Amino acid sequence: MDFRALLMGLSFVLMWSSAFTSARIAVAYASPLLLLSVRFLISGLLAMLIAKALGQRISLTRNQWLAVALFGLLQNGVYLGANFVAMQWIEAGLAAIIASILPLLVALLSWLFFKEKLPILAVLGLCAGLGGVIIIMWSRLSGGADITGVVLAFLGVGALSLATLLVRGATSSGNILMVVGLQMLVASAALFPASVAFETWYVVWSWQLIVAFTYTTLVPGVLATLIWFLLVRRIGAVRSSSFHFLNPFLGVAIAAAVVGESLTLQDIAGVFVITLGIIAVQLSKR
Repeated sequence: MDFRALLMGLSFVLMWSSAFTSARIAVAYASPLLLLSVRFLISGLLAMLIAKALGQRISLTRNQWLAVALFGLLQNGVYLGANFVAMQWIEAGLAAIIASILPLLVALLSWLFFKEKLPILAVLGLCAGLGGVIIIMWSRLSGGADITGVVLAFLGVGALSLATLLVRGATSSGNILMVVGLQMLVASAALFPASVAFETWYVVWSWQLIVAFTYTTLVPGVLATLIWFLLVRRIGAVRSSSFHFLNPFLGVAIAAAVVGESLTLQDIAGVFVITLGIIAVQLSKR
């Protein structure tokens, strides 16, 4: 992995990890799906305007249109939609920890759907990752974590794993920012009807909501997604997803610093085991 890819990966995961906390703050003041739908509408239009100013055009093949639609639905619609709703009941740190199993799921799905061989070290890594998740979930559920929020968070990371495998088919040369905008508009169009159907709308205007919404729209919304597209195209889905192992540490640290969330010893043990599993999977890929 080259130095530029390393910087891209670290920048992405820092922005991505911070999104758990900003989302946790935002959903305390507004309906989650409504909030997310408006966020994607603004982010998508902004990304497309910038892309247009840079000379990018909407030039996609039929397969690329399909990939953009699926990616928008899976990553932004299902993954972030499920997480925003889940954080009405679970802490940002727990959501970040659950998201950290992404590299393990990507490796597993690559084996199931693309017949990539899994060496024994990778199998052991997947087992270790599963063990780490069990440790954390046992601690959190026995401590009173809401099962609905936990299930939604796992559903979301499953959708993100599928989306990660689709990224490379979504872009054509030179139009990445335009694709970022398009897939956000897809998510906005999918989430708004869901909000109308399932939510009772509420918005409590406050400076906390405005700051959290603005930050999550511009930084994790546009900038982090753009970096992710570039990173996956540069080093591949499996290697890119390995940066998500930093999500538990950064996600929990940011949540603790901003909203005062805590971390138990069992959480630390579980994160350590998951990290060992991810490292084993990545080393096996070499």
